[in-house]
Order: sequence, then C-alpha cells, then structure tokens
Amino acid sequence: MQAEISKVELRNLRIEDYKELRLSMQHAYTGSEMDMEEPYWGLSDIKRLLKIFPEGQLVVLVDGKVVGSALSLIVDLKKATANHTYEKITGNYSFDTHDYEGEVLYGIDVFIDPAYRGLRLGRRLYDARKELCEQLNLKSIIFAGRMPHFNEHADEITPKEYIDKVRQKEIFDPVLAFQLSNDFHVIKIMRNYLEGDKDSQDYAVLMEWNNIYYEKEPKLINARKSVVRLGLVQWQMRPLANVEALFEQAEFFIDAVSGYGSDFALFPELFVAPLMADFNHLSEADAIREIARYAEPIRKRFQEMAISYNINIITGSMPLVEDGVLYNVGFLCKRDGTSEMYTKIHITPNEVNYWGMKGGYEIKTFDTDCGKIGIIICYDVEFPELSRLLADEGMEILFVPFLTDTQNGYTRVRHCAQARAIENECYVAIAGCVGNLPGVNNMDIQYAQTAVFTPSDFSFPSNGIKAEATPNTEMTIIVDCDLDLLKELHEFGSVRILKDRRHDLYKLKKTAASQKLSDEVKAEKEADTKPADEKQVKTTAPKTTKPSRKTPNK
Repeated sequence: MQAEISKVELRNLRIEDYKELRLSMQHAYTGSEMDMEEPYWGLSDIKRLLKIFPEGQLVVLVDGKVVGSALSLIVDLKKATANHTYEKITGNYSFDTHDYEGEVLYGIDVFIDPAYRGLRLGRRLYDARKELCEQLNLKSIIFAGRMPHFNEHADEITPKEYIDKVRQKEIFDPVLAFQLSNDFHVIKIMRNYLEGDKDSQDYAVLMEWNNIYYEKEPKLINARKSVVRLGLVQWQMRPLANVEALFEQAEFFIDAVSGYGSDFALFPELFVAPLMADFNHLSEADAIREIARYAEPIRKRFQEMAISYNINIITGSMPLVEDGVLYNVGFLCKRDGTSEMYTKIHITPNEVNYWGMKGGYEIKTFDTDCGKIGIIICYDVEFPELSRLLADEGMEILFVPFLTDTQNGYTRVRHCAQARAIENECYVAIAGCVGNLPGVNNMDIQYAQTAVFTPSDFSFPSNGIKAEATPNTEMTIIVDCDLDLLKELHEFGSVRILKDRRHDLYKLKKTAASQKLSDEVKAEKEADTKPADEKQVKTTAPKTTKPSRKTPNK
C-alpha cells in the first residue's frame, strides 16, 4: 500500500459519486485491448440504473474516494442462460431487460481502480453481491466474464482448453482465476459477447454462483449476521531475524483463517517477544522497552492486512511506552480500515518486578460489524468484575489473548475464562503462545491450549467447550459462534444469570477514578502544547501517569 488507509466503506452507489466513479472506471480499463470510444458509463446510464434498481449498484470507497464498483440487474433466468450478447442482455444499454420478477442477479460490470488493487476490494464487491442475492431471494448470480489473457494463447488452444488450464493453474488469467476462486462455475462459452474485446478474442465465459438459500416461495430473510466465525492462532515462539519475519509469519496465519471465511483473527499476548533476542545483553526492563518501538509499525501493518484479507484482527498484545511509562497493549484492527487500542488493566507481580509495567484505566467494549465484543488480556480474565462490566454494555464475545509459562498459570486462565462464559452468557475465546525461547530472558518457556468456551445450557456443548487446540502445538482453530443462541439463552435459558441478579442488594459499576485520570491526562497533554507563558505551575501532588488501553501478563 502506498499510503496508510484510514477507512474502507462499501455501500450503494449515489448519483453524486458519478465523477469519481467515471474516473476510477477510466483507470480500470485504460490499457485493455477493447474498442470503446469512452471506457466508462455515461451520467444518463447511471441515473437510469439508480432509478430502476438502486440496491443493485454498489461502490467501494477508500478514505471517502470511490475506487471500485459492481453494477447489476435482475433478469429472467432463461434470458440469462441463453446465448446472448452484452448489448442484448442490457437492452441495448437501456437496461429495459431489468425485471423485478426475474430469478437472477446479472452482473453487468465490476472494476477496481488499479491503484487500489491487491487489497481484495473486488472480493468485497463479490461478497456484497452474494448477500444481496440471498436477501432478495434470487436463484443465482450470473455474468459473462472476460478472458483478458486468452489472446496470448489463442493460436495454440481453444477457449475450453484455456479455461481448463486456468482452473488447473497452468495459465494465470487474473479475471477468470478470481471468479473461479469465488465459487463461480462455468455454464458455457459464448462467442461475440462483447464486440471489440480483442484480449478475449470476443469470447466470454458465462458463469454462475448458486444461492443455496433460494426458495421459490420467498421468506423474509434476516440480514443480521447470526453466525460469527473465529480464527484463533496458537503461536509458536521462534527466533525471528527482524520485524519483517514476524509480519511474514503473522500474514501466513491471517491468510489461512481468512481463507476459511473467518470474521476475526486472534493472536496471543506478547507474541512479539522473540524480537527481544537482539537486546538480551540488556536488562529485562530495558529489552522490553526496546521492542516497544515496534508497536506503531505493527499496528499499521496489521491494519493493512485487516483490509487486504477482509478480516477483523485482534493483535494480541505488545509493549508500548507512553510518556515514559510501559504498558501492555493491543489493537483491534477492523476490516473497514479503522483501529482501536486496548490496554491490560491488571498487571502481574512478574510484570511489575521484571519490567516495571503499569496497568491501564479504560474499560470498554468495541463495536464491530459482527456485534459488540470485549477484549481483555490474560490476568484480566481472573477478575470477574471486569468482564461483568463489559457484559453490561452488551458484549457477546470476549477475546482473551494470554501468555502463560507453566500449566499452573494456564489452568488459572482457562478455568476463569470458562467461568466468564457462564456467568456473562457469552462466548469466550482464548489464544496463547507455545514453545520455548531460550535466548530471551524471562520469556524462555510457554504453555498454552487455545480454546473457545460457551455458556452451559442445552443449546451449547454440555462441557462448555466449543473447540480447543492440541496443547503446546502451533496451529489454528476455526470456530463458529451463533449469536442468536445467546439471545435465546438470555430470555429462555435454564438459568438466566444476567436477568436474575439482585440489583436490590448489590450493584457493580465503574468508578469515577478512571474518567478522572483520563481527563487529567488529556489536560496535561494540552498543557504541554501551550506556549511556556501560558502554562501554570502546579503545587498539588505529583501527577499519576495513565494510559487509555490494556496490558498483558506472564
């Protein structure tokens, strides 16, 4: 990526997007061997599409700029599967073939500005089309795809042989390979589909994606995502040459879990510890402060991968020095390009004695495209009040990156996590590190068994364990969590722990201290930016330095 991206948005096309839409389409088709007077749709065409089928026109924006689009019609199944040309299926570009009574969502265009390719934004547009197809209860998505590299092989093989070789990865065709990888299958080959498409020798591949939820008698479809898929990484501690080696290993796992359609990837606490090996000649406290400088580059790279792989990433944790104070923090890197930081609240004696670490102050949940989640780090899970406060804010999944050196420590984390799942009627996902680091002081051994725990009721596993990894083995686990089961549990469970609390006898709430500390910090930072003659001398007690995030424990 050339520059840091702040936000990615996918929404319906609006007429005020037209200028940016036209520019991105011009960029997308520049250089292709297609006889087009103007490589973009006219304003009147877009107005017509938005009038007859606004929900079928999609755009993807990066930092508010339109960089890609997918345009569609609804057509009759027989018309879509019969031999046709692009001109015919679009009603001579009038879109008169659009039929709300049709069974097929027909794709008439999809493109991404070349400057933004490599971020898998095209995949987002395809996924959004699939969701639209399901919501409208349409039978399938059909389109005729180009074969832009066929011209290079036309003298040697037929179009059918070309498709087979692309499928078998003997030939790379970026368009056709992308469509095949997105669960589209070939219906047939059509000739003279798009006049002037020299790259494809005027051939096109009619392709289809079937909606398995299609019903002839339409039913209302709940658009809310009920099942959330988690990808948990049980990370092997290993020597790393540099931070790029860390990114390479992390991307391997992100690629793997996103390939299974995971909505979240969870990394363990302090999985960056191998980077301390280069500073082993220093004290433990100095060594961990040396790798704290990697926190921002790690956040930036994980944010890029969250966009590129279309997955929300919880980065476990890493050290961060702020105003001279060492914290244990992590980042929630969302697939829309935004990120938020969390800090470990409770610090273990080990972290204090060896590293001089401090705990954070902010207790909060995070809003995501899969609902409200909580993130706490290792030792934090052993304090039930913290998770209960998050449950009161509507948390449905609690993520716990952890790092434990012995089975004793792991047992504490595991059983407390299971208790949090039961008492807060939520899913709890824990992920830890395994293996040994003999070259890193105070981080030499690890013990972990990554797992997902559930409440204990009839809709869930009787032992409250949804899935768990093999102990002390590097691996991932992919787990589906049905959020609708939690809603049923809250209302109709055998026990209803959250509803049955005796608020007349006891209450739990956040203290004013965290807000006070947060306000003091903000005021201090503002004061530091004022000219010297505007600053006032304090005569009160020394300030308490604070963070607004969370911290890890060993």
